Parts: sequence; C-alpha cells; structure tokens
Amino acid sequence: MYPSRFDDTGRTRTTSDRLEVRRLTRANRLWGSNGVTFGPDGRLYVAQFLAGQISAVDPVSRDIEVVVPLDGPVEAPDDLAFGADGSMYIADLTPGRVWRRGPGGEYTLVSDQVSVPNGITCVGDRLFVNEMKMNGRLMELFPGGGDPAVLTDGLALGNAMQLGPDGCLYYPQMMRNEVWRIPPDGGVPELVAEGVDDPVAVRFDRGGALVVLSRGMAGLVTRIDLATGARSVVATGIVGLDNAAFDHENRMFVSSFASGGIAEVDTDGRTRVVVPQGFDGPFGITVDLGGTVYAADHFSLASPAVPGSGTASGAAVGPGAIEDGHEPGVVTHELMYAVHNVTADDGLLHLTSQLGDVRTHDPVHRTTRVRATGLDQPTGIAVAPDGSLVVAETGAGRVLRIDDADTVSVLAEGLDHPLDVAFDGQWRCYVSDDRRGAVLRLEDGEAVVVADGLGAPQGLAVRGDELFTVEVEHRWLRAISLATGASRIDAEQLAVGLPPGITRTEPEPIPGVPGRPRQFAGLAVAPDGALLVSANGEGSVLRLTAPAG
Repeated sequence: MYPSRFDDTGRTRTTSDRLEVRRLTRANRLWGSNGVTFGPDGRLYVAQFLAGQISAVDPVSRDIEVVVPLDGPVEAPDDLAFGADGSMYIADLTPGRVWRRGPGGEYTLVSDQVSVPNGITCVGDRLFVNEMKMNGRLMELFPGGGDPAVLTDGLALGNAMQLGPDGCLYYPQMMRNEVWRIPPDGGVPELVAEGVDDPVAVRFDRGGALVVLSRGMAGLVTRIDLATGARSVVATGIVGLDNAAFDHENRMFVSSFASGGIAEVDTDGRTRVVVPQGFDGPFGITVDLGGTVYAADHFSLASPAVPGSGTASGAAVGPGAIEDGHEPGVVTHELMYAVHNVTADDGLLHLTSQLGDVRTHDPVHRTTRVRATGLDQPTGIAVAPDGSLVVAETGAGRVLRIDDADTVSVLAEGLDHPLDVAFDGQWRCYVSDDRRGAVLRLEDGEAVVVADGLGAPQGLAVRGDELFTVEVEHRWLRAISLATGASRIDAEQLAVGLPPGITRTEPEPIPGVPGRPRQFAGLAVAPDGALLVSANGEGSVLRLTAPAG
C-alpha cells in the first residue's frame, strides 16, 4: 500500500454501502518530480512543480518527507540547489521568484526580477539561475541584496545547469538541441554540443563526465567526452526525464516531469525504482470498447498498467510500472502538454487542452488532428449522436459543437462555469457547473436544472437512466435518476481535489510557459458498467462496481 496526500497509511479510504471500491493504480508518492539534488544530510531533495512542494527522499529506505509544504510561500518549485552554508535556493517558476530557505527553515525572497526561473545552481556561495523562455537570460543573483548580473541572454529555453570541471557553467538550450558553456564571471558563450535530442538537463558525474538528459519518450541519456567530443547514448525508457543528481558513490538518480518518481540509472541504461511513478492528476478519464482506460494527465496521455503484463497496449512503460499485484502503476502512450480531458469513440480519442485547443488522436497510428484552437479553458468533451464533438468552454460559459469539418458553433451560452458534458440514451446533453452547484440539461439552447444545491460537481457520466457526478466540495459520488430527479450518495471520502484543510491560489499562467493544471475530477463508465473516478487528490484511478453476488 502506498501513502498519499490524503492518507499516509496508504489505504483506500473511499467508503460506500452500495459499491466495491479498488484502486487501478497506486497513489502517487511524489507529485511530479523536477529538479533534484543531494542535500547536506545525504537525502535527495525533489522539487515538485505540480504539487507546489519540495520533498526529501532517502534513497535507501525510500522514506519521503515533505520539507517545503504545498501551502507555503513557494508556489511552483521547478529546480533547487544548496549553497555552501546549507541554504536551499529554489526556482519558483510560474510566479517568477527565487527563494532562499535557510538551514533553520526560514524563507527569504532573493529575487522577483527573473522571468520563468528554472535552472539554478550554486558555485560555493555564489548563486546562478537561468530562464526557461525564448530569449531567456543566464544571470547571477545576490542573496545579500543587489540587482541580478546578466552573464548572457538569447537562450532558447534554459533549464538545469551545473558548473563543469573546467570552471565554466554548462547549460542546455532546449529549443535548439544544444549545450553551451560560459565562465561564471561572464564572457563569450561557447557552443559545446549540438544535435542533442531535446536536452532538458546538463549534469556532471563525480568523474567529471558531461551527462545530458533528454525529455522525450525514450528517456535518452547522452554522455559526452569533453576532450574528444565522443558521445554515447542509452535509452532508459523513463518518459519525460527532467533532472539528475549523483551521490557520493557516483550513482545517478533521475526524475520525470511527466509522471514523477525517482529511479537510479546505470551507465548502460538499466534502471532501479526508488520512488514509483504515478499520475500527475489524473484529470479527464475515459474507457474504450476494449476496456483500456485512458487519462488526460496534463503532460501525457496515460493509462493504468495492466496487472501481469506491465503495460497497456501501445504504451511506454517506465520503471516500476508493476510494483505489486493489486495496485499497479502508470504507463504513457504519448507526451501531450496540457491535456485535460479525454473521451473515446470508434477507435479515436478526443481531447481538450489547457492550451485552448481540441484534438483528435489516433492511438494506433499515433497521429493527432487539431479540431479547434483559441478556446477559453475547454474542459468537458463528449461525442454527439451525429459524430460531432460537444465541448464545455469553461472560461467563456459556453457549450460548443465541433462538426466533422471542424466548424465551431455555439449550443448554449451564458452559463456560469460549465465543466463536463455527457449524453444520455436519448441523446440529451447534460452539463455540470461547479460554481452554480448544479447539473443542467440543454434543451433548445436553454439550460434546465436537473439537480442543484450540489457541492462543486465536476465529472459527469450516464449509465442507463442514472446520471453520476463527482461533487468535489463534499468528496462524494452522487447518482441522479433521470426519470424522477431523485438522488443518492453512492460513495464518500473520494480522494479528489486538494487535501482537506489546504487552500491554494494558482499562479497566473504565462503564455507559452508550463502552468499547473486546473483541478478536475473526471468520471467514466466502463463497458461492463463499472464507474471509474479520477482520484486526482492522490494520483490514482478508482474503480467502483456492484458487489459480487
């Protein structure tokens, strides 16, 4: 059993008098994993951008302690480094801040003059940071006060960097597939390596060898001999590598922005799980006619692993995909940035994105077609009887129709905050509105109340003559009769939303820069009638079925 943000015992706390509940995936122990570095105490410190927290991992015992909590002053930590005095410096990406956490746990704002701070490193008592944006800067910051000193600019997305054995700072330019270096006191930047696949982190092992991580599906690690330029490349199979750290025995530990976790990687690419990977959400969820569960997981399209096989059809399997018999892990089909909801129909997957677009993905041929762009927070998506797509445009208060020619029209407008959409057997369209606390039915463009007084209803699904919705405020699953309007609570204590007692304001998104996903707990009906819930509060998928017999 795996501890979660909701329950450190690892048990599934969801209760129901009517349904049996089990996890299809383990709870996520690390809510995303980005920058990693070893601290003075020998533990591996992990910046968790998605969680808004920093955890310390003991690589031997696998114990995890939250050191910087998600409701503290740091909002979106993406990288971190330790200074000579034991202070932790944190790149707080989305709000554009750099923090110092002193050895005693006190926080000091070092700078708010860095836009999209990401790569951060210490050289003795000196502090350097770069910006993850086009025309970004690499600069020195001064914790004691003073304006940043710019060493160079023009970076095409900087990221994890480190001092090399020659005394230069080495850093990637992700959009150019290059590694560069520059002296810490400034000078002319020098190209070190080009044609490196999606370089996301530049690191040096204890022997001074240059190691570059790639952020793609294969989990490539490239070693470059600085003297000769010779390269060796191994594929780890860890999707979405983000960063690496070497311990005193020169063992390399890596993180994944796509699905969290920590793994040890040998020089030949073999891996050992330290902390298993898991879902970033999950958010929207669907099931195809073959029974494969798909989740829109912000950075990827992913599925629960199939017990006994270690995979789901067509998916890439990271380390630890099957960790125990009853709570397997997660496999990744595609890296897809900002995907938020998904529905399956006739062999295709239709997705909405926080980038404001709607896409149709063919999982067999691995092709994607963009159906609409420029929408205001599209969330819920369903397929209408004529094959068109119906989308809840949450930010605009509208429900849209996208036909086969990709023409967008308005089915309803003037709604408060429509989140999910679903059709019943008579092809009537239902909409959840979490701010209004209601489920609505669209009739000739008008919204008719089916149920109100609900606690932030989000995911919707119809089974027979009943409609189900996840009420995030109360953390329960409600069933509503479409014939009478009568309702009941089918499950309670769902691990959805933020942990109890936690409130958090999300940083405003920056155009073109990764942001954190909006909260959304999806719901789907499997071909066998089981209900599937995106338990996005703990990073798992719950399957709810009628008791046997």
